Amino acid sequence: MRRAVTGRTTVLLAGARQTWRRSLQVRVVTITLVASSLLVGGFAYLVADKITNILLDNATADVRDRLVNGRVYAMNQTSVHNQPYEPKLQDTLGNTVDYLAGGDPKQIGGVVVALTADRYEAIAPRTSAPKADVLSMISPALRRTVDAGNMASQIRTGDLGSGRTIYLVYGSPVPTKFGQVELYYFVPLTRQDDTAAQARSTVLATGVALVLLLGLLAALVTRLVVTPVRVAARTAQRLSAGLLDQRMAVNGEDDLALLAASFNQMASNLQRQIVRLEEMSRLQRRFTSDVSHELRTPLTTVRMAADLIFAERDEFDPAVARSAELLQAELDRFESLLTDLLEISRFDAGFAMLDAEPTDLVPVVDRVVDRLSGLADRVGVRLRTDLPDGPVIAEVDPRRVERILRNLVGNAVEHGERRPVDVVLRADSSAVAITVRDRGIGLKPGEEKLVFNRFWRADPSRARQTGGTGLGLSISLEDARLHGGWLEAWGAPGQGAQFRLTLPARAGDRLTSSPLRLVPADASLPSVGDGAALAIGPGSTAGALAIGPGTARGDATPAEVTG
Repeated sequence: MRRAVTGRTTVLLAGARQTWRRSLQVRVVTITLVASSLLVGGFAYLVADKITNILLDNATADVRDRLVNGRVYAMNQTSVHNQPYEPKLQDTLGNTVDYLAGGDPKQIGGVVVALTADRYEAIAPRTSAPKADVLSMISPALRRTVDAGNMASQIRTGDLGSGRTIYLVYGSPVPTKFGQVELYYFVPLTRQDDTAAQARSTVLATGVALVLLLGLLAALVTRLVVTPVRVAARTAQRLSAGLLDQRMAVNGEDDLALLAASFNQMASNLQRQIVRLEEMSRLQRRFTSDVSHELRTPLTTVRMAADLIFAERDEFDPAVARSAELLQAELDRFESLLTDLLEISRFDAGFAMLDAEPTDLVPVVDRVVDRLSGLADRVGVRLRTDLPDGPVIAEVDPRRVERILRNLVGNAVEHGERRPVDVVLRADSSAVAITVRDRGIGLKPGEEKLVFNRFWRADPSRARQTGGTGLGLSISLEDARLHGGWLEAWGAPGQGAQFRLTLPARAGDRLTSSPLRLVPADASLPSVGDGAALAIGPGSTAGALAIGPGTARGDATPAEVTG
């Protein structure tokens, strides 16, 4: 039972915190209610206390005046007696008490009057309420003060015949020829107490009504402000979703209307710019595609002529033969460039399709390494592979995966600086990963953000060993995205670079981790967990970049960079 109550309380608290964070109107109204409640509560307390004090002061002044008059009357009545044991003294005291109490010896309500003289045993106390224990209402401290010849008062609660009531007890000494007696007035404060309670209730009701009115006013005011803001937020969300024709309603000429008009103007300007940029992008893609297709025909003609010249180069003099070889090499590169441009145009137009099928990636890696082993031998780079003993099956497009690996291994060979290049393949239940590690010049801080850009080169003055087109990594990035995978880069000056391709084992699954680390184990980086390298930005000694959504195991969340 307790656990269920605790669970419900936790849910309610969580809901209240969420409402508090998300609703500006709730925060403003709550703060207004709390502040106004404290202010009105303090004001009500001061007003009620002031009214109570005024009523008590008035009652005290009235009793004091009556007591002074009663004292004079009692002095006059007892002035005819010279000794405390005279027989008629008791009758005089009784008549005096009845007169001062209102003339009714049976009075049990209203003001109660008492005459007593404790120092004289012959004088019995006389009160206007003989059936009530009046003398017990007089405290010893008050008796001592009055006996000492001083007027004094106190507030006491007791029953003098009309139920428990709050009384203002006022005492005064009454000098006589034979000594001193004490005169006490017991004035009920029922009327004053009822008036004070009524005043407190009125002030409290007024305060509650004022607080509620302030809360309602705050809710209305904040609603006038928050509603346009919420409309602007919803409109902005629709604009960000691509609904560029969404606008806010402009009502009136106040500041909120100016905000709506400015927002609409901004949205119109953004729409024009976006439409203009989309048109320019469309024309650019169309131009690239058209040029690539149109160049196919003359390239085919030039290729036929170049093949004929290249086949007969042995019959030419050395200078012409060398020119034929250069022409053939550049035509090969030109043809590769056209092929890559056509592929890029398909990605840009959104026409690229994934032909996924269960594929063993081990033969794919072996095939790529075998095809590039000749180039690696020519430049003095040794290719090393670390592959699982059994098959690694994943639902991928083998043509695109092979193209990615061919670009990665080719770049590693080109920048390997005659040092070994390692290709590692690993898999787990949800993903497969391939890393290509070189130990060449590496990447400077910030270059890992540029490596996937089209036609970007780390060193523009560096001659290409592989005759690449400058579009290989951009195409590889698009191929990885098409699989729903990641293509990530790490590099450090003097330590080489490592690229990691991570693909889901089943087509359509979302990646959450990678079987391989992005930062190599032999990299000399500060050890702040496995993701330390990913946290390094420009100005540091090394950097790493992750391309694609998700969080790789041992790395930070990949941040996507467009080519």
